[in-house]
Amino acid sequence: MKLHPVANLLVQRIALGLLLLLAVSVLIFAGTQLLPGDVAQAILGQSATPQALANLREQLGLNDPAHVRYFRWLGGVLQGDLGKALSNGQDIASAMGGRLWNTMFLAFWAAVISVPLAIMLGLIAVRYQGRWPDKVISAVTLSTISLPEFVVGYIAMFLLAVKYRVFTSVSMVYDGMSFGDRIHAIALPVLVLVLVVLAHMMRMTRAAILNVMQSAYVETAELKGLRPFTIIARHAFPNAIAPIVNVVMLNLAYLVVGVVVVEVVFVYPGMGQFLVDHVAKRDIPVVQACGLVFAAVYIGLNMLADVISILSNPRLRHPK
Repeated sequence: MKLHPVANLLVQRIALGLLLLLAVSVLIFAGTQLLPGDVAQAILGQSATPQALANLREQLGLNDPAHVRYFRWLGGVLQGDLGKALSNGQDIASAMGGRLWNTMFLAFWAAVISVPLAIMLGLIAVRYQGRWPDKVISAVTLSTISLPEFVVGYIAMFLLAVKYRVFTSVSMVYDGMSFGDRIHAIALPVLVLVLVVLAHMMRMTRAAILNVMQSAYVETAELKGLRPFTIIARHAFPNAIAPIVNVVMLNLAYLVVGVVVVEVVFVYPGMGQFLVDHVAKRDIPVVQACGLVFAAVYIGLNMLADVISILSNPRLRHPK
């Protein structure tokens, strides 16, 4: 049975995403195995006896061939078992659950602010193309995108937490915290993430709409006497949605995956801080699990961007 073009493309994108995730899992496992040093030595310390090291290596399965350890790890992942942390023996999935929720909470509020703001600023920049609003918006967004996240974070921390004491410099959240207190605690890292991703989305929105503005139907709308902003919002923007969706989803993926630096700067108890802490402890199973979760989120959001782009293409929805 022949599939509809849209269904065919969706199946291809999903299959490609799953194959890519499998390839990434191989790279993550291989990369952690190539790290210098001895895991058993790092756990037991320099004073460990050779017999104790040999026993621990046998217990952890470190004497098995690499491909055996990989398939054992992958089999556990497919069953929802991410293993146990070497540093404290806790179940990784359980320990990671709260951290992942914190990261998603942070990314969600950054997205809620940055996506509508980026689209609105892009529409304003197109409406006043070449005039002072367009130049101001472009200059500010280019300035924020040119600075690394930790620089923006420390500047925001100095101004809003140290000098004026509007927010706290340490974004600590915990169970039982009220919603208002939690929002106040994450205000600074959310601000930094918004400033970092805003420029990408705004400039892509501006470029995509300007490209559509050259179309004949836009000229027809202008000849009808419609207001410039109405033409942009109702006629140009809907037809430029595909590239805008792509860049928005890419930046949403960055909000989840690229929060490591921001979480470390503000000591936020999310996945990024969790990963850095266990890299310092050389806790390989935790590093592998965090890397796989980050990869799955990034690939999943990119797949979603492809799906939305396909569904927003009228030539695919209504083939001749």
